[in-house]
Amino acid sequence: MTAVRIAGKEMAAQVREQLSREVEELKSKGVTPSMALILVGDAEDSALYVRSKAKACEGVGAFAETHHLGADTTLEQLLDLIDRLNKDDKVHGILVQLPLPEHLHEYEKRVMDAILPEKDIDAFHPVNIGNMVIGDDCYLGVTANACVKILENIGVDFKGKHAVVVGWSIEIGKPVTMMLFEKGCAVTLVHPDEDFVPYTKQADIIITEVGRPRAITGEMIKPGAIVIDTGANWVEGKSVGDVDYDSAAEVASYITPVPGGVGPMRIIMLIYNLVEAAKRKAGVR
Repeated sequence: MTAVRIAGKEMAAQVREQLSREVEELKSKGVTPSMALILVGDAEDSALYVRSKAKACEGVGAFAETHHLGADTTLEQLLDLIDRLNKDDKVHGILVQLPLPEHLHEYEKRVMDAILPEKDIDAFHPVNIGNMVIGDDCYLGVTANACVKILENIGVDFKGKHAVVVGWSIEIGKPVTMMLFEKGCAVTLVHPDEDFVPYTKQADIIITEVGRPRAITGEMIKPGAIVIDTGANWVEGKSVGDVDYDSAAEVASYITPVPGGVGPMRIIMLIYNLVEAAKRKAGVR
């Protein structure tokens, strides 16, 4: 068996076309979806991510403005900027690129919680997370939603499937667990530092958030499983997934590559949330 390579770029392009049409419709009503990106410090990988998000935003006809703050920015200065953007009716979505510089690490939750829930297009605010858990209307975490959209695109019948999520962050592991459960999966959430192999060997669907390059190999996977790799580990200047692609592809039925799998869908789901925010603000749903 050789797995089908899931082309995240092609899926993202389809979503992008739909969003472009929705943005044009909003513009015809005098509304231009607008995103404010906040970058603190000079980390090149963070700057790269911000540029790619701004480019994706502009690619659907929306507006993106980057606020680049110095590495010595204080917490008060950062919160003041967020407050001003919260009060700006022309800004529909606010994104703070993480991680923040070392002197601000301990305040990351406070910073993210300062963004109004209706402008929290990353879906980190407790209000959005809480609404997701109870099933109320909310923005969905972009990476978690990207994983689910990919599975939907390849025609997965979720009912009765056993999904194993290796990783438990508020960005991926926890929300994707809830989303898969809502769709009818039996879901096992496993800590990446524990022995997850007995679980991955039983899984019909594996979502990885291990944080270690090539930590999951083909021998750890049930034949025919679907593998969604959210890993982005830097090895010798290259992005490498949590899954050893070559060995896993010999066992799985479908698999996402790194790069080119979840990444493009992750970014377009952010733009999806931005357009949703603009529609809500304009009273268009």
